[in-house]
Amino acid sequence: MKPLWIMYWRLSAEKSAVCQAQLKSQIPVLAADTAVILDNMILGKPKNQADALAMLSLLSGKTHQVYSAISLRGRKHGQAFSITEVTFRHLTEREILEYWHSGEPVDKAGSYAIQGMAGAFVESIKGSFSGVVGLPLFETAKLLSEQGIELFK
Repeated sequence: MKPLWIMYWRLSAEKSAVCQAQLKSQIPVLAADTAVILDNMILGKPKNQADALAMLSLLSGKTHQVYSAISLRGRKHGQAFSITEVTFRHLTEREILEYWHSGEPVDKAGSYAIQGMAGAFVESIKGSFSGVVGLPLFETAKLLSEQGIELFK
């Protein structure tokens, strides 16, 4: 069986290829795909309240990984990958329910946004904060630089 990260590597590459084909141009196209993984189980975007509450309950008091793959197509194709470990403190049922009612987890992998209120759930992080948000900036800057696109001039 292939490691899970390969799927996200491929998805980001497919996204950038489709976008570049639709644009019919060689302007740089950046695509990313992020997933929350707990014990080899993919926690995608919640389908509904019950799904979100179940995901957050699973994450409570545990360490999970966030995989972020990026693909940059310009003069050439480059890809990068980030894996970050995130540990949640124990969450109460009330906290999980109130967080759902905030609206924040609706469209988020794993039903949380680290850059928002769920940052209070995070006991520790090992890796890329921006990767957990959805776009690992260190890796993105490196890919851009490799294609001659400088962030700081």
